[in-house]
Amino acid sequence: MNKKFEIDKIDRQILDELRLDSRCSFQDIARKLKVSGGTIHVRVNKLREAGIIKGTRLILDPAGLGYDICAFIGINLHQAGDHISVVAKLKKMPEVVEAHFTTGSYSLFIKVFVSSTAGLHKFLVEKLQPIPEVQSTETLISLDMPIDRALAI
Repeated sequence: MNKKFEIDKIDRQILDELRLDSRCSFQDIARKLKVSGGTIHVRVNKLREAGIIKGTRLILDPAGLGYDICAFIGINLHQAGDHISVVAKLKKMPEVVEAHFTTGSYSLFIKVFVSSTAGLHKFLVEKLQPIPEVQSTETLISLDMPIDRALAI
């Protein structure tokens, strides 16, 4: 991403419209902002090139797909340098949807979705804890997600 790229009021408005509905057409955004469709197209391309827009995603309901448990797992590694091989292994586990390097108590903090507490137990015992570089883990189960929103512009 080009750190020197500065966004203006129109860029922010475009990003806000896309944040609310990424399927909104450039023409619809142009009408709302009272600019041409070409302006929106050019600006969105510049925002992509600058790395501000990284893509679009389909948002799925995990529970609707049978994944009733969302858990956060703090991982302590034996050595700080082990993170490269551990992340490579985590990328191969479909249950892992996010991984973060953190400050504080953990080397890594991951978010996983599983079908049940039995599925979480199986993930921990059969997949995560057998990784040789993992020293210990701590698991937190999410009971509810009262806030779920895109980054405000």
